Amino acid sequence: MARESFLLRTDPKILSLLRRWAEDDLRSTNGQLDFILRKALRDAGRLPSKEKKSKKKEPTDG
Repeated sequence: MARESFLLRTDPKILSLLRRWAEDDLRSTNGQLDFILRKALRDAGRLPSKEKKSKKKEPTDG
């Protein structure tokens, strides 16, 4: 998967809290932000979850 970078401007307090959260989860700040964005997209139905992708229809009787 190709990655693309972009500039994010945010409040220094928010960045500090994000960095602390990332440390708690043993992730980089970038990795934590990516994790948060993916979860938000999945929860909003804009990014299919792995389970939805691999789910197959069960055959029905009749």
